Amino acid sequence: MPTLPGRVPLIGHLLQLWLDPLAFLQSVEHAGDIVRVDLGCLPVYFLTTPDLVHQALVTHARVFGKGRFFERARAALGDGLATTDSEVNARQRRLVQPALHRTRITAVYAQVMERRARSLAMSWQPDEIVRVDRAMHELTAGIVAESLFSSGLSQAALDEVWRSLQVLSRGVVVRAVAPAVLDRLPIPLNSGFSDAGVRLRRIIDEVIRHARTDGAGRDDLLTKLLEARDTETGEAMTDAEIRDQLITLLLAGTETTATTLAWVFHELARHPDIEARVQAEVDEVVGTGPVNVADLHRLEYLDRVLQEVTRLYALVLITRKATSTVTLGGVTFPAGTEVAYSQYALHRDPRTYPDPERFDPDRWLPGRSRQGTPFPFGKGKYKCPGEAFAWAEMLISVATVTARWRLVPAPGSTVKPVLAEMSRPNALPMIAVPRLTVPRTPQPGTGEPTAREQSDRP
Repeated sequence: MPTLPGRVPLIGHLLQLWLDPLAFLQSVEHAGDIVRVDLGCLPVYFLTTPDLVHQALVTHARVFGKGRFFERARAALGDGLATTDSEVNARQRRLVQPALHRTRITAVYAQVMERRARSLAMSWQPDEIVRVDRAMHELTAGIVAESLFSSGLSQAALDEVWRSLQVLSRGVVVRAVAPAVLDRLPIPLNSGFSDAGVRLRRIIDEVIRHARTDGAGRDDLLTKLLEARDTETGEAMTDAEIRDQLITLLLAGTETTATTLAWVFHELARHPDIEARVQAEVDEVVGTGPVNVADLHRLEYLDRVLQEVTRLYALVLITRKATSTVTLGGVTFPAGTEVAYSQYALHRDPRTYPDPERFDPDRWLPGRSRQGTPFPFGKGKYKCPGEAFAWAEMLISVATVTARWRLVPAPGSTVKPVLAEMSRPNALPMIAVPRLTVPRTPQPGTGEPTAREQSDRP
């Protein structure tokens, strides 16, 4: 089993990882099937083939816990689905999954997604420069917040949620690879990470208290969590447990979805032929009307575009820890061994994806030969329960915007990936070019209905 070249005493491979993390992870992918990487003095064994990752996540799932990445995130995220292991995670999953069932997406959440996406699209002006990365974060934060808490959050609270989630998203990756001793240093990275967690918990705690006293008749996800009972024990969740689940859902439903949407518009702008095919499909399926749930299965090409974006822009680093002795790929690991994999690197490996850097939605056509399938929501017992929610949200959002606008890169802008839970664009300024006659959004106080008020009308 090889050790990645370039190890430095005491710091291991941390300097290489810090200087260019995405290139570093891809270099690990080419060093062998199982590669030792030293994070300081801690050895971590990277799995670089889909088969080995499948063994860890599915075949031998019972002997693997969440690992370092999630243990280090627990201080800010709490004990939610993202950070818990084994029986605790299984209990939480039984309580949360009914609230995210496809029938609820169809009956409740899809209407929120469409209305908010339409309101955003109607708020832009022809030739306006839109920070698409920020707009997608604001959109997904609004969708998730309204789906979680139908009473809504104030704009100030939403802004704070967005800022805190961005800090946490980057912080969990940095903490996953940095030595634990650095957590105690009084540096901005540590104080910012801790403060973001405190602010987010304070907002969510207040929402839960309000729902406990004045939540009758609501049909949001928070209400479903308050009402949920474990099918095996009959127990309900405590307020602290609900808060930790909500933070997990906010982070997963806002950061990763918004980043994926931003990359979608970036890639469409880079590939006019693919953009034209998406526009033609949206025009045929949706037209100028709202995007209905029944339309989603007919957006076949857009679905493949999303699959290709989630292949190229995936989670940067995931860890697992062996809870007992286990053998992977002929190598036996004792209990306590940390293994890791990078979806980002796996999805760009030419052994699995021919011409991996080429953006090709048609590689996902039925019957096309390929060795691997992306798994942006994970797999096995820890697979994200919000997959159906996120996929519907992305289809609806892209179709709604595309029906009205072409987004063209702003002159002089250079888009670079920035390290976070998944790589996100450093900035994505784009010019909104109308495809339809888009009504100008009246300013509040003029007596005319705003875009939000217009979109609420039947």
